[in-house]
Amino acid sequence: MMESIYQPHIMTIEDIVVETPDVKTFRITFQNRALRHSFSFKPGQFGKYSIFGEGESTCYLASSPTCKGYLECSVKRANKVAEAFHKLEIGDQIGFRGPYGNWFPLEELGGKNLILIGSGTGLIPLRSLIGNCLAFRNHFGRITILYGAARIVDLIYKRELKEWAQREDVNLIRTVEPGGEEPGWDGQVGFVPVIMRGIDLSPEKSVAITCGPPVMVKFVIEGLISVGFSPEQVITTLESRIRCGLGKCGRCTIGNHYVCQEGPVFTYAQISEFPNEF
Repeated sequence: MMESIYQPHIMTIEDIVVETPDVKTFRITFQNRALRHSFSFKPGQFGKYSIFGEGESTCYLASSPTCKGYLECSVKRANKVAEAFHKLEIGDQIGFRGPYGNWFPLEELGGKNLILIGSGTGLIPLRSLIGNCLAFRNHFGRITILYGAARIVDLIYKRELKEWAQREDVNLIRTVEPGGEEPGWDGQVGFVPVIMRGIDLSPEKSVAITCGPPVMVKFVIEGLISVGFSPEQVITTLESRIRCGLGKCGRCTIGNHYVCQEGPVFTYAQISEFPNEF
């Protein structure tokens, strides 16, 4: 009998990391041992997570595809289901459907300089991509990561940020918004699109990928285009449009496009054809 596309796989929470006051990262494993080894996905894809008795939530797959045997998802406390997610403990069970959507074009990124720009929870899909790229570091050119948040406490993945900062083959720039700094802060102070102006943004053999709040993404894209990036060289995500993941409910549509099926990853050239998106 064919497995239902709506039937979630049962997974167990193995670890929980408190990233910020409102973001937690959950490491989860399939109860089905065969799936632990056979499951695969690509950076940029997402899943649907069921909190039994509460509902279902959409989250990116935050771990690298190179990490086998488990998945990680980072959840921001933003709605009823996310609140329920945050109350879960190690050993609790959840449901999972996925992976859904397209992904960052890894083959096209090979040999290119990567400029990865994120803000707040926009680092979640970028973390999966960064982990994958670092696992195959010699496949890529320069890797520059610009990441910001409102306050120091709002920076997610602090352990990974420390690891990336220590690598000689990664250029990491961290920033917080004015007023979000504290004594001893050794990063930048300023909004991401402003700090972006001070880094090497040469479009030659480069691809820029940006994820975060729509207003930040808008100004980042404008800045990239102004220094010579073509719309095809700029990639972003439209995760706020994702709904059922299957293109069945129709709530992810932009004109004739279904973000759940065609996205969430798009070039700016593609998005430029969407009505009223940026």
